[in-house]
Amino acid sequence: MSSGSTNSTGGTPPPAQKGPANVAGTGLPKGWTPGMENDALSHYLIFICAAVSGAFIIWKIMTELTKYVRTVTGLTNDTQYYFARASGKVSWFKKNILYSPLFSKRHNREFQLSSAANMGTLPTRFQFLFLLAYLSTNVAFCVIDIPFDGDYTSAGKQLRNRSGTLAVVNMIPLFVMAGRNNPLISWLGFSFDTFNLMHRWFGRIVALEAITHTMAFLAVSAHSKDWSHAFDAIWTTPFILWGFIATCAFVAIFIQAASVSRHAFYETFKIMHILLAIVSIIGLWYHLNIYQYPQIKWLIPVIPIWIADRFARVCRIAYSNFGSGGTKALVEALPGNACRVTVTMARPWTFKAGQHAYLYMPAISLWQSHPFSIAWSEEAEDLSDEKLAMNRQDILAMRKTSHSYVIRARTGMTQNLYERAAAAPDGRLWTTCFAEGPYGGLHMMHSYGTAMLFAGGVGITHQVPHVRDLVAGYANGTVATRKIVLVWIIQSPEHLEWIRPWMTEILAMDKRRECLRIMLFVSRPRSTKEIHSPSSTVQMFPGRPNIETLLSIEMENQVGAMGVSTCGPGALSDEVRAAVRKRQYYGTIDFVDEAFTW
Repeated sequence: MSSGSTNSTGGTPPPAQKGPANVAGTGLPKGWTPGMENDALSHYLIFICAAVSGAFIIWKIMTELTKYVRTVTGLTNDTQYYFARASGKVSWFKKNILYSPLFSKRHNREFQLSSAANMGTLPTRFQFLFLLAYLSTNVAFCVIDIPFDGDYTSAGKQLRNRSGTLAVVNMIPLFVMAGRNNPLISWLGFSFDTFNLMHRWFGRIVALEAITHTMAFLAVSAHSKDWSHAFDAIWTTPFILWGFIATCAFVAIFIQAASVSRHAFYETFKIMHILLAIVSIIGLWYHLNIYQYPQIKWLIPVIPIWIADRFARVCRIAYSNFGSGGTKALVEALPGNACRVTVTMARPWTFKAGQHAYLYMPAISLWQSHPFSIAWSEEAEDLSDEKLAMNRQDILAMRKTSHSYVIRARTGMTQNLYERAAAAPDGRLWTTCFAEGPYGGLHMMHSYGTAMLFAGGVGITHQVPHVRDLVAGYANGTVATRKIVLVWIIQSPEHLEWIRPWMTEILAMDKRRECLRIMLFVSRPRSTKEIHSPSSTVQMFPGRPNIETLLSIEMENQVGAMGVSTCGPGALSDEVRAAVRKRQYYGTIDFVDEAFTW
């Protein structure tokens, strides 16, 4: 992929032109060369990415300022009437663009082929418009000012060089979005899930531009002589061979990253994805470096971006998990093919509601890491050391942070984890664990007078920390929240065991009855005797809830702005999203969809 000129026979290319020269019949401004325009378009593409990021950062700042004002004002205002009123223009934008699925109401519900394979999900309308705009920009940049109605060879060379240049440029945002430690996640307020979606589509754009680059080279070479000569040039010319290797790696990634193969063979996909990415960078580096093409300047930042993220992850793991006996995990088998994992960290770890971490368990799965929502976190003193703490350093060294997860057995690592725990004595298994994180926690609920939290199945692990955080904030007078409604849909009452110890602590918290209501819906009760409501603030119902009805009831007595959060199966998320969109003009209501797709 280069913008230098390859001769028509496929042999060694001359050095790229550096000085301006008039190019007749190209449609370029006087004094410009195709190489100069390619460089200008590359800068334009980077500028567009920077401008869009800047716009979202401004949006993020304005949103955070609004939340701050709501929080501060709501501390001493129990009605918060001003913030409950809907804005027509904002409501229209949220209903028709920001929260809207691409079609109808389906967004997070996967197109399932089997229990292990699916065709993925549809983007939201907002995501689709952004991706369509960026794809259209790349198509326009690939063909602008190229004289397709003129000389075939000249047009082919320009298309070859242009598409190759843009493919290299797009690798910068592609690798930025791949990192777990991507600073844009917090700056823009986008979830890692959204960046994952954009990473996949930017990768497809790179692959398509690489294919266009290679096919244009072959077409130009074949037009000068024949196709056999064009293919011979691949194997006989080193810089073309390296470029072809990079293109093959991009094509392989394009195929294996498809949702069907990615979900059915995720562990294999992950390893192959990393290896193919390394091959593509190596191939591209030699392709550009042999003749010192100027496009190598766009590839140079890609390497430190990738290394920096990996280095940050290693440092996080090493700092948090080594020393003081290391990090250990207690795995307890629970009803409903689930297990509760309590991780005791080697070092203290600060955690806030809504965060997740990646767990490595070498004894269960050698090198794989999986993200899980942190359901509970505590700090306790480590009294295993016989000596008394005599100074501040000793006291700090005694602090032990533990955080817990509920993991339901699916396939692969989660299934192995549950089976090992179930087979252990008393259903309890101790194992070595490394925790990487915490990540996320972008959407705190402190500024909402009314917080309505929906959870399906193990999605409750995301909502429990928010409930504890909001109840404590209400008691301490540090949040605007006055009403907290938790709606949890489970298949069987035995699933209550997943969070029983934590919910017991929440129900015993100061002023809990004044602000918190819990509604449990059991979708598959074995008998009506299983359904009983412990109190007026903790109620249990058979069947599935009518999301729109619940939302309408709460909005009739809405306090301040309402924040609606959901975490669970895709079908539940889509139902809540549809209900929130229908109620946009009835009051201020924001929607937070906590999803983590791969």
